[in-house]
Amino acid sequence: MTDARVWLITGASRGLGRAFTEAALAGGERVVAAARDVGPLAELTEKYPDHLVPLPLDVADRQGVFDGVERAAAAFGRLDVVVNNAGAMLYGMVEEATEEQIRAHMDVNFFGAVWVAQAVLPHLRARGGGRLLQVTSMGSGGGMATVGFYGAGKAALDSVSEALAMEVEGFGVKVTIVQMGGYNTGLFTAGTTHTEPLARYQPLRAEMEAMWGDAVAPEPDTAAPVVMELAALPDPPRRLIVGSRSFDHVLEMDRAQAELYRSWEHLSRLAPG
Repeated sequence: MTDARVWLITGASRGLGRAFTEAALAGGERVVAAARDVGPLAELTEKYPDHLVPLPLDVADRQGVFDGVERAAAAFGRLDVVVNNAGAMLYGMVEEATEEQIRAHMDVNFFGAVWVAQAVLPHLRARGGGRLLQVTSMGSGGGMATVGFYGAGKAALDSVSEALAMEVEGFGVKVTIVQMGGYNTGLFTAGTTHTEPLARYQPLRAEMEAMWGDAVAPEPDTAAPVVMELAALPDPPRRLIVGSRSFDHVLEMDRAQAELYRSWEHLSRLAPG
């Protein structure tokens, strides 16, 4: 047990966070599993009483996050791997979203992740290293109708995580942006806030819903082995796309974007900057 690493996983009660928690526990690791509602973790707590500590936590509450991280670090005496996974979905067109919806969404998907990073870094730095896995999305490289704010929050987290990785590398802390593909996490059901639809967007909304289709996404536990291996790498990548189909899709999007830039290169080069 002394060789087991200590994980802090946010959003651990369902979806990807739950899958990562179960995989770490099955591998003999110790986990502090944070979630707003830790009730769904009762079965795991009973199964792994000496390796799992449930932690009620709302990542949107900055002081609550700092207090919670102190409890997490005290639970097993340290933190080794932090998975910044908690998130939500705001579904709807940009014009439809209210200020309250937008701010609440960013409080979880961007600011919540920042608060967790700020709170855990003193602990990782003090022990001379550790891993911080920032869970974002394979779609964070560009916006898409109906999920623009979700993409915006993940893109912002991508960018700040790149900066963070540079800032903390000298302390032995490794940061990886984990760009998840589509998995059957319940994000579009239990984790979704919907805007009030405007009739003028109904044709586009129907087009987007048809594009999403009825295909069944892979289960979250199929992604867990990738994250377990990533956390064990001595020199992990700054970014990793998780999902074979998502990897191909991102490469295709990158090629299309490069072609678009090239088609307007003559205009770009009119300016010297």
